[in-house]
Amino acid sequence: MQQRNQTAAPEVFDTSGFIPRANSLAGSVYEAIFAQLMSLKIAPGARITVDNLVKELNVSQTPIREALGRLEGEGLVIKTHLIGFSAAPQITRRRFDELYQLRLLLEPDSAARAATAMDEGKLASLRAAAGLMGRREGGDERLRYSTFARQDAMFHDKILEIAGNELIRETLNHQHTHFHIFRLMFHSRVTEEALDEHEALLGALEAGDSSAAERAMREHLEHSRDRLLPAFD
Repeated sequence: MQQRNQTAAPEVFDTSGFIPRANSLAGSVYEAIFAQLMSLKIAPGARITVDNLVKELNVSQTPIREALGRLEGEGLVIKTHLIGFSAAPQITRRRFDELYQLRLLLEPDSAARAATAMDEGKLASLRAAAGLMGRREGGDERLRYSTFARQDAMFHDKILEIAGNELIRETLNHQHTHFHIFRLMFHSRVTEEALDEHEALLGALEAGDSSAAERAMREHLEHSRDRLLPAFD
């Protein structure tokens, strides 16, 4: 994927300082490995060696194995008998197209339904998930990118929750759609343009305008698809 190599930012996710000793060490280790997977520091299909992570993060095997188990449950890591862990392979162009076809069928209508069910409490939770408060902040680009990948997943999931169809919500969550899509290309454009679209979608939802919310979601998904298509060139 030539485009991905051209747009990859310098490897600035710094694990040389080791993981801070916090109450949730496994959670911190998980976030560190997740950031490397999202930003392609750990390439799709690459082997993940527990001993190397022990040295890199200066922690024991236990929190690393816990984190890798969680990532396996999210479809980002594969554990093979007698071989060990590896990063999940990149999604194919066919799978990419299928995921967006599914999302375009389900999410615009869900956004419209969410707009009619909006109240102040739901709106506050959506604002928190949209990622707008931390936009364009400096710091570690890898960590920022992985943080937005999670925020994007939470934002879309929250809209599905408010829309009220649990089967649709479970179906999309089961695909781990956002995590696989974000691994296609590590680039600031993926986050900055998506944040603009989140803002427009949030405005439609806040206004309770179902037509505008449906339209904003459709445009967001179409633009997201178009941003990531060069990864297959």
